[in-house]
Amino acid sequence: MLFRKLGMALVLTSFCVAATAQKGETVKIAWIDPLSGLMAPVGSNQLKSLQYLAEEYNKGNAAGVKFEIIGLDNKLSPAESLNQLKSAMDQGVRYITQGNGSSVAGALVDAVNKHNERNPGKEIIFLNHSAVDPDLTNNKCSYWHFRFDADTSMKMEALSTFIKDMPEVKKIYLLNQNYSHGQQVVKYAKETLSRKRPDIQIVGEDLHPLAQVRDFAPYIAKIKASGADSVITGNWGSDLALLVKAANEAGYSGKFFTYYTGVTGTPTALGQGAAGRVYQVSYAHYNMTGPMAKYRDGFKAKFNDDLYTGSMISIFDLLTGAMAQAKSTDPVKVAAAMHGFKFKGFNGDMEMRKFDHQLQQTLFVTVWQKADKKFPYSPENTGMTLAPVKTFEPYVSSTPTSCQMKMP
Repeated sequence: MLFRKLGMALVLTSFCVAATAQKGETVKIAWIDPLSGLMAPVGSNQLKSLQYLAEEYNKGNAAGVKFEIIGLDNKLSPAESLNQLKSAMDQGVRYITQGNGSSVAGALVDAVNKHNERNPGKEIIFLNHSAVDPDLTNNKCSYWHFRFDADTSMKMEALSTFIKDMPEVKKIYLLNQNYSHGQQVVKYAKETLSRKRPDIQIVGEDLHPLAQVRDFAPYIAKIKASGADSVITGNWGSDLALLVKAANEAGYSGKFFTYYTGVTGTPTALGQGAAGRVYQVSYAHYNMTGPMAKYRDGFKAKFNDDLYTGSMISIFDLLTGAMAQAKSTDPVKVAAAMHGFKFKGFNGDMEMRKFDHQLQQTLFVTVWQKADKKFPYSPENTGMTLAPVKTFEPYVSSTPTSCQMKMP
C-alpha cells in the first residue's frame, strides 16, 4: 500500500513538473528578413519592433516564458533565406518569423516542411508576420505555417468595398511590384472591382522589379497620361516612398489606395501634401487605443521611431496563449494548440483559422491627413497621420480557402 501511494505521488509530481515545464524557459525566435539593400530601413524597424515586444512580454506572459530574438539578414533573397534558416537551426532555434517578400516566405515554407518531415522531434514553426500572398494559405498551405497579417485578397475585399461607395473614383491605374504579392493585388483588384463597381475602368497597369527602381517619374508620367483619377498599389518600403515622392514632384493629384503607407519612409515622402488623397488598408493603425497604443508609445519613446507591424503583437499573444494551453514550448504541442486558437487581440476578437492557419481579424481603412486632437499620432514626426475612416469586422474581409492541409 505504501509503495502504491509513493508511486502515485511520483506520478502526480511528474505530472506537475510536466505541466509547468515551460515556466522560465527561453524561447528563441529567428527573424529572417532584410538588413541590407533598399529595404533595409523596413527590416531594421521590424527587427527593433520584435526585440522591443519580446522585452515587454518577458516582463510577464501567460506561459511564463522568456523570448530571445536572433536577427538574420536574408538580403530579401529566397536563397539567402535558406542559408539563414540553416544558421538558425544550428543555433537551436525552433521558431522562425519572416514577412518581407512572399517569394521568400514560399521558399521558407517548403524548407520547413521538408525539415519537419525528415527530422521528427526537431520540428520548426514558421510565424509569418507580413508575407501576404494568398497562395500561402491556399494551395501552398502548411500545418507548420501561421500567418498573422491579413492576406492580399482579404485586404482587397475590404478596400474594394470602401471604393465601391466613392462615386468620384472612375478610372484606376494598377502599379505594383513584379512578384507574387504585387501580381495578386492586380488579380484581386480586377476581380473585386468588376463585381462591386463594374463601371470603373482599369486604364493601365504596370509591374516593376522589386526593390530596384530608384526613379518612378516614368511610371507617374504614364499614370497621368492614362487619365487615371486613382492608383491602387501594394508597393511597400522604398518602392512606395519613391513612388509617392515622384507623384508629388510631378504634381499628380489623384488618389492612392495602398497597403503600406505607414511603413518606414513613406510618411516622410508624403509630407504635408496629399492630405485626403492617400488611403491605407490594414489590420492596425497609428491612432488605436489599448495595447497597440501602449507599445507604440513605448517604442517611440525608446527609439524615436514608429511601431507599425502590429502582427508581431499577435504573434506573442498567440504563442504565449498556446504555450500556456499546451503546457509546453515543444513546437509540435504548440502548433496543435495554435490550430484554431481564439483570443482577444489588440484589435478585437481574433482566430487562427484551423483550415488554413490564416488569422481572422478586423481591418481598417485610414486616410492621410493633418494630425489633430482626435487623431494625434504623427508617424516620422511629419505633423500628419493616418486617421481611421472605415472599420471592417472579420467576417467582412474573410475570404474562403482552398487549403487541403496535410496534418502531421
